[in-house]
Amino acid sequence: MPSPSRPKSSARLAAELSGRRGEAFAAWYLRLKGYRIVEARVKTPVGEIDLVARRLGVTAFVEVKARGRRQSEAEALGAVNTRRIARAATYYVALHPRLAATPLRFDVIFLAPLTWPRHVKDAFRG
Repeated sequence: MPSPSRPKSSARLAAELSGRRGEAFAAWYLRLKGYRIVEARVKTPVGEIDLVARRLGVTAFVEVKARGRRQSEAEALGAVNTRRIARAATYYVALHPRLAATPLRFDVIFLAPLTWPRHVKDAFRG
């Protein structure tokens, strides 16, 4: 029998709301760059994918990282759990087999206050 879930703390709720806002902003930014957002907040048994986007036949699995300042991008990239994202993408492609024949890529979008988003294409290999 699963244990009852505890209510989320106010700090956790604020972080979740901030993350959702960041993902929505990143999706808007990608649309401006000509991407089509296929799905957002994809939950799989092995992990979550923030955004699945397509452009020019390429499917990008996008991780969104928001930080309080621009200088911490390297730290944010180090915090990306690449194996979790790759496993979630593999699961997603298994559910959508037509994608297996198309180019796949792992991107990261960094968000920081008062700066333009930074889109790192092909940020890591899955």
